[in-house]
Amino acid sequence: MSPEPSASPTRPQALPQDGPLLDRRARMLLAALAALLAVALFALRGGLQPAAPLEKLARQSLDLPVALANGRPTLVEFYADWCEACRAMAPAMEAIEQQHHGALDVVLLNVDNPRWQPELDRFEVNGIPQLELFSAEGRPVGRSLGARSRPELEALSGALIAAAPLPRLAGVGTVSSLGQAAGAATAAAAGPRSHG
Repeated sequence: MSPEPSASPTRPQALPQDGPLLDRRARMLLAALAALLAVALFALRGGLQPAAPLEKLARQSLDLPVALANGRPTLVEFYADWCEACRAMAPAMEAIEQQHHGALDVVLLNVDNPRWQPELDRFEVNGIPQLELFSAEGRPVGRSLGARSRPELEALSGALIAAAPLPRLAGVGTVSSLGQAAGAATAAAAGPRSHG
């Protein structure tokens, strides 16, 4: 006869001691994958590229009242980060600023920054890029609407520095003072963001 199983409860067979969920090799593989994804994301978002010329110029710009009072002619650009024409013109603006540093102030004002709303109203900005041109005495002498090439910007800058008449370019003219009522009606009809 075969022995009968005992009535006492049996213990399950002992399992090997459970270790960490992932062994060392799997952890290293996950760490390498995470590092690779971080590097890829960093590269796709622009990496360590220097700031775009628009951002760089805007950050180093003098405040407008300081620029208008320091005895140098001033070129003010109203721009927006999303404006293709503004971005296309930025390298030329940066070159003008570097070429005439100390002789000409270049000031950039972002139309999307509510801080500059009084200037947007004051200069009746209704499209971008818009350049406002000031003499060394801080008087407005001209306005330029639309994108400008580097030679055009050099011609405008040279005229400002030499206190000479502005060059005849399409979209460039002298500034005249209109009555407040006419200015308010124009500002209400259009804004710098109206061209989409």
